Amino acid sequence: MELVRQPVFLLLTTASACFNIFLAAVPYFGFGDDQKMVKDSVLAVTFLTGLLGAVLSASASVAHEIRTGTALAVLAKPVGRFQFILGKYLGLATAITLMTFINFVSVLLVSRMAYDAYGDADRVGIFIFAAFVALAYIAGGFTNYFLRRPFVADTVFYLTGAMVLAFVTINFIDKEGNFQQFAKDVDWRLIPATMLILFGLWVVSAIALACSTRLEMIPTLAICTAVFLLGLMSDYLFGRSGQWWAEIMHTVTPNLALFWMADALEKGKSIPWNYVGKTFVYVAAYLTAALSLALMLFEDRELS
Repeated sequence: MELVRQPVFLLLTTASACFNIFLAAVPYFGFGDDQKMVKDSVLAVTFLTGLLGAVLSASASVAHEIRTGTALAVLAKPVGRFQFILGKYLGLATAITLMTFINFVSVLLVSRMAYDAYGDADRVGIFIFAAFVALAYIAGGFTNYFLRRPFVADTVFYLTGAMVLAFVTINFIDKEGNFQQFAKDVDWRLIPATMLILFGLWVVSAIALACSTRLEMIPTLAICTAVFLLGLMSDYLFGRSGQWWAEIMHTVTPNLALFWMADALEKGKSIPWNYVGKTFVYVAAYLTAALSLALMLFEDRELS
């Protein structure tokens, strides 16, 4: 709840979802690959938004609390440092999951709205989407003004519900405004692709949390960005060398290429669910290592 109340969380979530819809509303002239280009783009937006959200949220939940003395006040109670780190990560992972879910709904909408050079933009769907987003903000403003409830947190949850309602409404209507079979043009193959991105964001969140135990937001962002880029190129940089130091770097660096499977969404292809399951095992192992490192860095951190 603390992370959801951050204005930057609402801003990132709304901006990324709206930008995804924008990407499906412009022509590309991609020689028949327009829809594939749009799907790759929205998955990349989801990944990068989650990276930024993870760093900002980790800094707000750990580094900021250490600096202001809130962490010391909490640990003065019967709360151990392991509980503190684990609780912070669970809250961080939940917030990132909520952000990714909102982006996921917009990704599915994009797969229905995307068009090639012979089609037209889905003006009806864009209007319905914009109306539901505006309605979520109006509802948040209403509860804030009349009920004195926190605007940002309420709007995030209203936005989540509005995205689901927009998805259901749009998929009952075709691009001409007529009723159609539900989710007729939705590419459901994007579900495992988005789940893999969420797994990658959980790993990045654990690394950001470990950095936040010692560093402020800007150094944490720099380190996580470097890890993000190295992780995407890990197989190319370290997996082919055969040197001992390359094998160590290949093991330590998270292999984020495992979570980027947009190339597997070619026509007639899909991501097998057993691959998703095997990747989750890798995520569980890496999270154990990353959270152990976070606890080690936080164990002897002076808080006073």
